[in-house]
Amino acid sequence: MAKPIAYIERTKRYYAAQDFAPYQWAQYDETPWQSPNKPLAESRVAIVTTAVPDGSIEKPIRTASSWDIRQAPDRFRTDELSWDKETTHTDDRGSYFPLEALSALADAGVIGALAPRFHFVPTEYSQRNTINDDAPKVVQACIDDEVDIAILIPL
Repeated sequence: MAKPIAYIERTKRYYAAQDFAPYQWAQYDETPWQSPNKPLAESRVAIVTTAVPDGSIEKPIRTASSWDIRQAPDRFRTDELSWDKETTHTDDRGSYFPLEALSALADAGVIGALAPRFHFVPTEYSQRNTINDDAPKVVQACIDDEVDIAILIPL
């Protein structure tokens, strides 16, 4: 059996080998999560993903953005992201962007509705950018769309 990858230790060694300052892992004593304040069957649900929404672009998107859920692409651009491309793939959009499953749950009355937009957050290794720029954009978009629950899907 293969041994698990010591990701944190491996990252520390990588940064040291590049002469970077030691990576500062995000750590929070309190989390901003809360329990839903209404039943799931009455809740509007949004998808937030790190999968790049437009496979036709040539330059990577480097800022959070919101996209019309009805125009979600059949495929997302995932080749630039770091994931195990030897043992898995991203050909099955439903495995990392559950639009059809959530739509079926909305049709069945399990969730109240799917939000009109999904939200993209770039794979950004800057805590400052994530906290100061990307997260506030997505939070505001969810407020504007009257979202009750956001499903966060890192890729």
